[in-house]
Amino acid sequence: MTVPPGLRVHPELAPFLASLPPFADPYKDIGATREGFRALLASNPADRSGIRSERYDIPRADGSALTVEVYRPEDAEGTAQGGALPAVLHFHGGGYAVGRSLPGQDRAALALCRELPAVTVAVEYRLAPEHRYPAGVEDCYLALEWTARRAAELGIDPERIAVTGKSAGGGLSAAVALMARDRGGPRLAYQSMCVPDLDDRVAEEPIPADVASGPGTADAAPDPRLNSLRTIRLAWQHYLPEGAVADAYAAAARASDLSGLPPAYVLVCDLDPLRDTGLAYARRLMDAGVPVTVRNVPGAWHGFELYAPETWIAKEMTAHWTGHLRAALYPEAALGPGAE
Repeated sequence: MTVPPGLRVHPELAPFLASLPPFADPYKDIGATREGFRALLASNPADRSGIRSERYDIPRADGSALTVEVYRPEDAEGTAQGGALPAVLHFHGGGYAVGRSLPGQDRAALALCRELPAVTVAVEYRLAPEHRYPAGVEDCYLALEWTARRAAELGIDPERIAVTGKSAGGGLSAAVALMARDRGGPRLAYQSMCVPDLDDRVAEEPIPADVASGPGTADAAPDPRLNSLRTIRLAWQHYLPEGAVADAYAAAARASDLSGLPPAYVLVCDLDPLRDTGLAYARRLMDAGVPVTVRNVPGAWHGFELYAPETWIAKEMTAHWTGHLRAALYPEAALGPGAE
């Protein structure tokens, strides 16, 4: 198996290139794509030990309801603030169209709840293409307002609420932070964005003519950059209303002013077409006076951890972003014993 020219894969990940599936349009039959994803989740139930969860329906203005699931450690003692825990709103990825977990099975929410610890709110926002922008991001912002408003009931410290997500979820996290600032909404303590999809203009990047029509020779490894770029293009085509130009709440990179936003974490992967827009957004946050931590995972592609979860590089990536989120929500512990 040969690696496409210029594709410098991390040595630990090189053996996993062959397991990458050929590109397929997930939107061609979105119902079948979602059903396949649900079947995959059902075949390997998540570990819920030590965690309890409860589902809530939040009324929307049109009379429909947004469902959120609130995860909480069974034995958490909280902190000195009356036993309250920090809260993390988790916005799942999946191109704004897939990625919703089975009830009680949000793996990211379970892990954050257990490892931080924190009350973690998994948001089942409306999905494209049935519900195009701004439906999904408005749901995420509604969930933030609801969480802050019911902080005491949920055992949450309202001064320690963060948002996080991967890919589309990272883009939604950035947008919700902008909305909270602009609308005078709940004050966020942190925004954690992993391989975030922040800019619809990525979809305009050309696909090289020599690979645009197929994966290449029979013995060539798939190029994950190109597969990701194809998927990103389709995601934006189905997320934005037809003929619409994205605004800042659809694509945070289009925001003209990034000042006054909460401290941020931006994680990108070397071989991800979203890398450069993620780094550019991080730089603009810095220039606006926002504290930012940036992490690039060398030689890794978008979603590599799904194929190589037991590798050192995947575990280190998870530990890095989780550790920084923990430090933001538990600043006293991050400073160490005896710190003032």
